[in-house]
Amino acid sequence: MAHRVVIIGGGFGGLYAVQAMKRADVEVTVIDRRNFHLFQPLLYQVATGALSPGEIASPLRYVLNRQKNARVLLGEVVDFNIAGHEVLMKDGDRVPYDTLVVATGSTHAYFGHPEWSKLAPGLKTIEDATEIRTRVLLAFERAEKETDPEERRANLAFIVVGGGPTGVELAGALGEISRDTLRKDFRSINPAEANIFLIEGSGRLLPPYPEKLSHAAEKALIGLGVQTRVGAMVTQIDAEGVTVKAGDSETRIKSKTVLWAAGVQASPLGKLLAERTGVATDRVGRVKVAPDLSIPGHPEVLVIGDLAYLEQDGKPVPGVAPTAMQMGRYAADLIGKRQRAEAVKPFRYWNKGSVATIGRNRAVAEIGPFQFSGHLAWLTWLFIHLLYIVGFENRIQIAFQWAYDYFTFNRGARLITGEWASADEALGPASLSGRR
Repeated sequence: MAHRVVIIGGGFGGLYAVQAMKRADVEVTVIDRRNFHLFQPLLYQVATGALSPGEIASPLRYVLNRQKNARVLLGEVVDFNIAGHEVLMKDGDRVPYDTLVVATGSTHAYFGHPEWSKLAPGLKTIEDATEIRTRVLLAFERAEKETDPEERRANLAFIVVGGGPTGVELAGALGEISRDTLRKDFRSINPAEANIFLIEGSGRLLPPYPEKLSHAAEKALIGLGVQTRVGAMVTQIDAEGVTVKAGDSETRIKSKTVLWAAGVQASPLGKLLAERTGVATDRVGRVKVAPDLSIPGHPEVLVIGDLAYLEQDGKPVPGVAPTAMQMGRYAADLIGKRQRAEAVKPFRYWNKGSVATIGRNRAVAEIGPFQFSGHLAWLTWLFIHLLYIVGFENRIQIAFQWAYDYFTFNRGARLITGEWASADEALGPASLSGRR
């Protein structure tokens, strides 16, 4: 009987692992709660109306339909039988394995304030993106019919918490929407008067990037009308805005739309796996793995992607998409070499570089020893993202949509979807929470 590999999670790590085993003598089962692979780096473009959900997601069954040694199960894993080498499903099924690969990623972290999640949605899923899109567009709609100047300003104030790549990209996109996309759409308001705040707790934006690029990104954001606040911590969020503390002073910013891009927490399966195996986790719940990505004492269990904690050269390996891709390929190679009784070298992350876009012709990039920003960095960002999008059709659709948006300044997916109250009701962020 062929070696049975079970992969939990169809994200970057899981998908790259199963595809790398295409010609291996294994039977691969991919389990996911969703029936699609999501290209998360472009979620912010769905959230800001530049792309539609279907353009950044591909059905897992379609992606793997030609891989005869792979099958897909739609379902939710609720427990592990480590001694019996079984995965327990929510519907009661048990899926046996010889090697288990856990790649369930991460979710939002609100630093001890879970109640903020209803007021400031994060950006990890398609539902998050469409909810953010609805909140942003409804803010302009509310402002259009608002007669009180103070309330109108609150509706036209947008706060992004977190100055990492996601926060920078969101804030830049909001700047473009208010100053370019919507400039002719309203009669009672001028969308360009929107106030966009980007709040970052550390001393500069894009902390993982070189200081030179952080400053370039901040300059580009200011050019789009974004007001940056570095060295500032959000201490309170409610339906009327946020309280920000910088040093010994506190500032209140009134806003009806707060978006969260400040922290991540490992998937809950990480904690469960730690309980069942006795392995340690870090402060955000990532599983501490051995150099070959296995759980100490359980070589048949591998953890990859955002769920894995591994140090390299004294620093944690970054939780980014390229890391998950490389870990997925490594896991597949390790499984094959174990079957052939070959020696396996420890996993080593190769940093190919980092790129973050701020808007049209604005981006920052670090590729090897080179650091650059502006138009060239933006073109580099376009090329890299098109290269890694799963599915030829999606690449063509996104390339066409980006070209159309670039020349027309339009964002064709500006749709208000889901449940929302009547036009006479003043919708605040709390009224939309939980609605998908």
